Amino acid sequence: MAESTESTKKILLKSSDGEDFEVDQIVALESQTIKHMIEDDCADNAIPLPNVTGKILSKVIEYCKKHVEFAEKNKGETTTTTSAAGTGTTPVDDDLKNWDTEFVKVDQNTLFDLILAANYLNIKSLLDLTCQTVADMIKGKTPEEIRKTFNIKNVEENAR
Repeated sequence: MAESTESTKKILLKSSDGEDFEVDQIVALESQTIKHMIEDDCADNAIPLPNVTGKILSKVIEYCKKHVEFAEKNKGETTTTTSAAGTGTTPVDDDLKNWDTEFVKVDQNTLFDLILAANYLNIKSLLDLTCQTVADMIKGKTPEEIRKTFNIKNVEENAR
């Protein structure tokens, strides 16, 4: 019975640039940071998120909604959505993995902002997904290729 009130109760989130987002509490609870704010009664009105812009917060909410919908749709089934080895996946798992793969097909700045937001909001699954995406961008590249990918200046060469 508690679940039905969680899914219908709305939480107001305020981004760093002043945008307001009204989300279902069950979606907001994907964030451990927001969960703790709610538990500590810090969420009377809007919950300010000074480290997250409206653009990024909307993406984070989209991610959380999808994962909550997936979890509700597949209650009672044992799934392995975050299995890196890919063992024991079902077609449903593959649907979510495919959605996740498409979700992180964004420009580098957005990806890095998503990492920062996932870290600040303490959303482990999103942090794992975004960090793995960056790791995949680096995998198999030389240091020079990595520098080029991330526009990193070579300090050693500049010192010479």
